[in-house]
Amino acid sequence: MKLTLHTFLSVDGVMQGPGGPDEDRSGGFERGGWLVPYSDEGMGEIVSDWFTHAEAILLGRTTYTMMQAFWSQVTDPDNPVAAALNNLPKYIATSTPLEPAWNNSTALTDNAIEQIRELKGKPGGELQVHGSCGLAQSLHQAGLIDEYRLLTFPVAVGTGKRLFTDGAQASGFTVVDSRITRTGTTYVALQPKPFHVGDIEVEDGKEKEIR
Repeated sequence: MKLTLHTFLSVDGVMQGPGGPDEDRSGGFERGGWLVPYSDEGMGEIVSDWFTHAEAILLGRTTYTMMQAFWSQVTDPDNPVAAALNNLPKYIATSTPLEPAWNNSTALTDNAIEQIRELKGKPGGELQVHGSCGLAQSLHQAGLIDEYRLLTFPVAVGTGKRLFTDGAQASGFTVVDSRITRTGTTYVALQPKPFHVGDIEVEDGKEKEIR
């Protein structure tokens, strides 16, 4: 399966608490709900399309708990996000024992990264990670993410959990899709490639790029 990461970011890279003020107050975070004023139909179309490609969902424990509490209540059959989350197989990476309460859920408690590597090796569509900051960071470090799908909103939060942290594995990317929504939210889908550097020199009085 293709492992894809989907997340909402502020322009300063924060991915914590986009949905509401009380979504994730861990670490004393008090600025949740920053996404909602910029939500529009373009964002909805992008997110709905993500879920049409999902074969299974992979979540960190904190995100699983938050999503289960909210999305298990959404029974509208015309909501593609709810239909996918409530019915598709779900895997939860957790370091402590968990008895999953959500339909079709399995806890990965013993060396989750290796279990995820095995899941990737199975035939099928996409194994999709949504949010799940700690898990996303670990998957990035392990080089297991095949495509990053990032929605960046025109707001700076200033503090909070970030996808790419100091010391994260360096990577180049190939842009495979990009859009801008009505509210100025930018969407980009990226596939990793090797990290390369270049230099700029002056030759005969002119700038020259060395790649």
